[in-house]
Amino acid sequence: MDIRISPSPISGSIEGIASKSFAHRALICACLANGKSKIKINTTSADIEATVDCLRNLGAGIEKNGVTYEVTPIGALPEKAKINCGESGSTIRFLLPVICALGIKTEIHGSGRLPERPLSPLKEELIRMGAVISDAFPLDVYGKITVGEYSLRGDVSSQFVTGLLMALSYLGGGVIKLIPPVQSRPYIDITLEVLRTFGADIKEENNTFYINKSSLVGCNFTVEADWSNAAFPLCMGAEVTGLNPASTQGDKAIIDVLEKMGADITRTDGSFKADVSALHGCRVNASDIPDAVPVIAAVAATAEGETVIYGGERLRIKESDRIMSTVSMIRSLGGDITETDDGMIISGKPYLSGGETDSFNDHRIAMAAVVASLRCKGDVIIRNAEAVNKSYPAFFEDFNKLGGKARVM
Repeated sequence: MDIRISPSPISGSIEGIASKSFAHRALICACLANGKSKIKINTTSADIEATVDCLRNLGAGIEKNGVTYEVTPIGALPEKAKINCGESGSTIRFLLPVICALGIKTEIHGSGRLPERPLSPLKEELIRMGAVISDAFPLDVYGKITVGEYSLRGDVSSQFVTGLLMALSYLGGGVIKLIPPVQSRPYIDITLEVLRTFGADIKEENNTFYINKSSLVGCNFTVEADWSNAAFPLCMGAEVTGLNPASTQGDKAIIDVLEKMGADITRTDGSFKADVSALHGCRVNASDIPDAVPVIAAVAATAEGETVIYGGERLRIKESDRIMSTVSMIRSLGGDITETDDGMIISGKPYLSGGETDSFNDHRIAMAAVVASLRCKGDVIIRNAEAVNKSYPAFFEDFNKLGGKARVM
């Protein structure tokens, strides 16, 4: 799907969509718990549905009733299973340790760039503790990991830590030692919040997690609104409602970044609106907010002065090499941007020219291009814009509701 966008003023309000981060974790915990759960998720996406389908194939009962997923946990384990994680890195990295804890012989498939995205050192640690995992996709997984002491680097992927925390909570104990530095810490905090809601007993001291013997218990869980996807309409100048100002989500820092860039923020009972009409450059540490980098770059492209984004080395192993793809997208629309090893340097212009860019099959690049298009003199064509379905299928519908002019070519 190719989209043509004509620059137009944005105004109005939309409701924040469900947090993909919370939804993945709540659904998996519900499937590992004792007793049934009801998980309320007000919107879904390709990544969330990938996790749902995988959990069903692993033996869980999941029925959707309106916006509520009624979950019957995994009972009798299937002798073997075949799952497809689609393009969802969260799904495969969360479920790989869980599958190894369940001991189900499983064939794991993935598409897009997923087979290229790293599973080390998580994979090696699981093998050390009893699992057998093939080298090539589709992955063949069998064997069962044991309760014990696990060690992971903290600067590779918080998703590895999340998967292990859920797996060991299911097994009823274990220790996870993180080797500093620990990046994307807010995503680990989300995991701890969800696990504790389901009854897990986890203590932390000196970058070490102690999972004490306890059982996960089914419950009713409402997934909060997503700050990561709210960043896009907020950077357009629209109001987003239903956001949790006290959220553990790291991407709520988009408000701090916009304020640092000179935006005037209006806050009212979980609703946020940013006046982004007169921004200036700043320095942004991306180590805890990698998902926000493309949209920050989009607004920085027309902010006065220079913006330096650093600490984003792990952006290169996302759905695309997000440093390269962000730089390419901004440059193709007429921006002045330079790639660095761990980020980018952007010299703001009053306007961008417009033109044609690609999504690189990356939802956040496609949506960031839309944000950048609002500051272009001419139309913007986004190739392969269907990438938004990964996290925000209704993105272009919401964009047009706010006054945007996006049409399928």
